[in-house]
Amino acid sequence: MEGADGSKHFGGDLPSQEQSPSLLTIILDTNPAAWALLHPTLTLSSAIADILVFINAHLACNFTNQIAIIASHCDKAQWLYPTSAAQKPPGHKHGRVRTTQHETEDEDDDDIQPASNKRAKLNGIPKTDHGLPSSMSESESKKYRPFRMIEEEFIKNLQSLISGTSPETIQQKTSTMVAGALTLALSYINRRSQEYQESMTGVSSNLADQAVAAGSDPHADTASVLQSRILVITLSPSTDLAHQYIPMMNAIFACQRLNILIDVLQLPLPPDLKQPGANNVSDASTKSSQSSTVFLQQASDATHGIFIAARLESTTDSKSSSRQTGSNAGDGDATSLARYSMLTYLLTSLLPTPTSRLHLITPTRVDVDFRAACFCHRNVISTGFVCSICLSIFCDQSLEILSQEGCITCGTKLSVRAEGVGGWGGGKRPIVVAPKKKKKKKGLGSAVGTPRPETPA
Repeated sequence: MEGADGSKHFGGDLPSQEQSPSLLTIILDTNPAAWALLHPTLTLSSAIADILVFINAHLACNFTNQIAIIASHCDKAQWLYPTSAAQKPPGHKHGRVRTTQHETEDEDDDDIQPASNKRAKLNGIPKTDHGLPSSMSESESKKYRPFRMIEEEFIKNLQSLISGTSPETIQQKTSTMVAGALTLALSYINRRSQEYQESMTGVSSNLADQAVAAGSDPHADTASVLQSRILVITLSPSTDLAHQYIPMMNAIFACQRLNILIDVLQLPLPPDLKQPGANNVSDASTKSSQSSTVFLQQASDATHGIFIAARLESTTDSKSSSRQTGSNAGDGDATSLARYSMLTYLLTSLLPTPTSRLHLITPTRVDVDFRAACFCHRNVISTGFVCSICLSIFCDQSLEILSQEGCITCGTKLSVRAEGVGGWGGGKRPIVVAPKKKKKKKGLGSAVGTPRPETPA
């Protein structure tokens, strides 16, 4: 009878085809010096609007999807969403701050209030007689509540971060803390993965064990594993990230071990301008690395992520094209074109989850730069000297310091020959002698020993 009415088709014997939730952690480069250079092409407010549209699209794909946003600032890495306990002001409870005594007294009267007033009160904004918050417009009240809560908390924390940065800090520290942001993202992903695994199976397991189990069995149930990935939106050049080389490599190896993808969206800086505070590089081969982050290229390649060097139309390009067509295009048109370009990159290339990418042709990058940065002059080099203790990398310009004082990082005495080019005496490499071949052991029945009798004719 079950075979006739097709009840087995809708029964619970078949494995669950429900997709597992996807955790997207966005690391946003909030370096004020870099955004000041990109301001004629793309403003920070336009980029934030595109990121919010991308976040809403990620949450709309699956109602169980999660989001986290971290700011990679010039002097620290800070949470933008969700707000950490250290960033919340005193008196914060249930996602809001008690500002007036009237709100505190109304907490015991929730049972006798209308449902509309309860919803308005949960948002943490004082309500009016009509049941709508007083500081909220009619268009904002029609937004989907999870979207609006993320947007309000994200913008509020970003404004407090930028307003709390002094001009002296911007002048002294022009780099961005990508390594610290990656560490925060890894710790948050580990905690959320353990919580999800415990809620599904009742037993908390290590994230590394989950990654090994999922990688060993491709047909395993993916609904019990939290799909995690990291999206880095950066502007700062790689020459300012040399002092974070070791922490970044450790974070990359951890993501590679845990099967966490690292996607990178590199926003280009103007070619005729350079970030203040960056060191001049004499080598012509290192000039191209200023426009694309070398270490994040290696991160996306090692973790099988996506690296996109965005191309945004500048104001000068729009003005030249408008002169040719005879139209009067202003700075606003160029900014809108750059904004739409960034949104196109986010929605078409970076929105699919790791499981969905198995069925898609994702953009790949063939010319990955695997060079490293020296710790002495912050130059991207192809050959150099590596300390055997701390693995610090040095260029040829530090040969005298290394031979006299030792390693700059750990102080280990190194035996470096300062003669010739490349540290070899006389500028010549040592002659490589081929190893001697081992003689084969003589077995039984060889020429040495008892002679065998000849066969008669």
